[in-house]
Amino acid sequence: MGPISRWSVNNPWKALFIWALLMVGVFTAAGALKAGYNDSFQLPNTESTTAQNLLIKQFPAFQPKGADSAAIVFGANRGSVLTPANAAAAQKVLAQVKKNKSVVSITSPFDPAAARAAAQQRAAAQGAGPSPLGTAASFVAPVSKDGSVAKATVLIRTTDGKANSADVAAIDDIIIKANTETLKVGVSGRVFDFAQGKPPKTEGIGIIVALIIMAIMFGAVVAAGLPIVTAGFGLATGLAAVTVFTNIADIPTFAPILASLIGWGVGIDYSLFVINRFKAAVDAGKEPRVAAIESVNTSGRAVLFAGTTVIVALAGLFVLRINFINGLATASMLTVFTVMLSALWLLPAVISLLGRRAYALKLPWARKPRKLHPRGTAFARYGEWLQGRPLLLVIGALVVMAIIALPTLGLQQGFADASGKKPGNPSRTGYELLTKAFGPGVNGPFIVVVELPRAGALSGAYPLAAAIQRTQGVAGATNPVPSDLKSPQRSTAALITVYPTSAPQDQATQGLLNRLREEVIPAATKGTGVKAYVGGTKAITIDFGRVLSDALPLFLVIVIGLGIVALSILFRSLLVPVIGALASLISYGAALGISVAVFQWGWIKDLFGVQATGPIAPFVPVFLFAILFGLSMDYQV
Repeated sequence: MGPISRWSVNNPWKALFIWALLMVGVFTAAGALKAGYNDSFQLPNTESTTAQNLLIKQFPAFQPKGADSAAIVFGANRGSVLTPANAAAAQKVLAQVKKNKSVVSITSPFDPAAARAAAQQRAAAQGAGPSPLGTAASFVAPVSKDGSVAKATVLIRTTDGKANSADVAAIDDIIIKANTETLKVGVSGRVFDFAQGKPPKTEGIGIIVALIIMAIMFGAVVAAGLPIVTAGFGLATGLAAVTVFTNIADIPTFAPILASLIGWGVGIDYSLFVINRFKAAVDAGKEPRVAAIESVNTSGRAVLFAGTTVIVALAGLFVLRINFINGLATASMLTVFTVMLSALWLLPAVISLLGRRAYALKLPWARKPRKLHPRGTAFARYGEWLQGRPLLLVIGALVVMAIIALPTLGLQQGFADASGKKPGNPSRTGYELLTKAFGPGVNGPFIVVVELPRAGALSGAYPLAAAIQRTQGVAGATNPVPSDLKSPQRSTAALITVYPTSAPQDQATQGLLNRLREEVIPAATKGTGVKAYVGGTKAITIDFGRVLSDALPLFLVIVIGLGIVALSILFRSLLVPVIGALASLISYGAALGISVAVFQWGWIKDLFGVQATGPIAPFVPVFLFAILFGLSMDYQV
C-alpha cells in the first residue's frame, strides 16, 4: 500500500477522483442489487438441524408460509379472565389488533366455540378420556385450568421471514395501553421479540465524544474532524459493499450494525495514526508534502499491518463453519478493509491538498505557545514512571485483570428470553402470565421429530411418547401427531411436543435434553426402526454452544498463530508478538467478565442502556475474541 499512499500524496486530485468513482460504483451496484440479508441459521451435523429440516419437509403446515404465529396473553388480576367485564375488555383489544394490516387472523379464546374447545381440553387434561394431546393438554389449551389466563393466537404476515416492524410496534403499543388494574395483557412470540430488540442508536454519541477528544488533542477544528470524515467515507463504502455481498453470501440483518461499530473504531484510529505523524513532521519544520510522505511511510505501514491483523482475526471465524457467523465476519472484514483503504488512500490526498490548513480554525488553548516540560510530555513522564517499577505494576495489573475476569466463571450461554426484559415490557408480561398459568416449560418446549420405518407405522412412535411422558423433568408431552392428518396411514413422520418442568434458561432444561437424547430415546426406539431427533429453540442453542466449543481450539490456534506471524514479520522479533498475544488473552478474559457482569447479571446495566439481561449468546465469546485480539494486536503495532 506504500506506493499507493505516496501516489495519493503526489497526485491528490487524481486520487480523490478515483476514490469518488469507486464510491459511485459500489453505491450504484448496491442500489441496483438491493439488500438480500438472510437471518437463516444452520448448524451442520447437529441433531437440532436434522429435526428442523425434517419438520420443514414433513410438516409444512407447522409454519405457514408468509406468516408467523404469536400470542396475545390476557391475565385476570383477580378471579377469572372469562368474566363478562374481562372478556369484553379483551375482545376490544383483539378488535383493535385485527385492524392492523399485518394481522392475517386471530383465534380468540373468548369466542363461544373456543370456550367449548377449552373446556374439552381441560377435561382431557384432568383425565376424562383419551386425548391426542397426551399429558400436554393443559399446555396447549387456550385457557388455563384455573381460568385466570387466556391466550389468543395471532397470525402475522411476513415477507422473507420478517414481519413489518412498524406494524408489530403498533400492536405492542395497543397491548401496553390495554393493561388495567383488573386485566394484564402481554404478548408472546419471536416477531415481538425482534421488534423490541432494536439496539439503541449510540453511534452518534460515540462520534461526538471522539470529536471532543480529538479537538482537545489537536487543538484545531479541521484536524479534529478529518479522522471522522475519512472514517465516514470508508465506512459508507464498506457498508455499500456489504449490501452487494448480501446477494452472494448469507449475511444477517444486524451485520451492518456490528460492522459500523468496528468500522468507526478502527477507521478513526487508523486516520489518527497518519494525522498525528503528519502533525509531528509539520511541527518539526518540514514542508507539508514531505511531511505527508513521511507519515504514510511510517504510520501508513503500521496502519496496513494493524488492519491486516484485524482482518486475519475476523477471517479466523470461518473455521467455525457456521453461515451466520461467516456473514458477520464477512461484513466486518469488508468495513475494516475499506476504512483502512480510506486512511491509506483518501486521507493522504486530503492532507496533501490542505497542507498546514489541516490545522486551521485553532481552538483557544492551541493558540498559546506551548511550554515544554524539561522531562518531555506527560506521556513521556508516564512512560518513565512505568519503567521505574515494572514488576510491581505487572503484578498489580494482573491482579486487577483477574478480578475483572472473575464473572467469566459464571458464564451461561444461550439466547435471552423475555424473562430478562424490563418489568412492564409486553413480552415479559406475556412470559410471566404463561409461566404462572401453564408452567415455565410452555415458553420453551422441545420438538421431537420422529421418522417412521414405513408409512403409517405410528404404533412404533407411541411407546416413545409414553417413555418421554414418564421422564423426570417432563411436565407434559403430546402423543405422536402424524405428518398427514387427513390420512394418518400415509404418514412417514410424527411430531411430539415436550414441555419441561423448568424454564428455558435453567440448567435443568439442558439436563433434560441430554437425558432424552442419550437415554430415553435410544432405549425406547431400540429395535423398532424408529428414529427420533430432538429440536426446538433450546436444543438449537445448546447445539450451537457445543459446535463452537468443539471448534474453539482450532480457532484459537489459527487466529493467535497468524497474528504472531504477522507481527513477527513487522517487528522482526518473536518476543514482542508473543507478549502481545498474552496481553490479548488477558484482555479477553477481562472483557468477557465485564460482559457477564453487565449483560447476564445486570450490574450497572442502566449506565450502559441495557434493556434486557440474560445468558450470553453462544457466538458472542468467539466473536468478541476475534475483534479484541485483532484490535489489541493492532495497538501493539
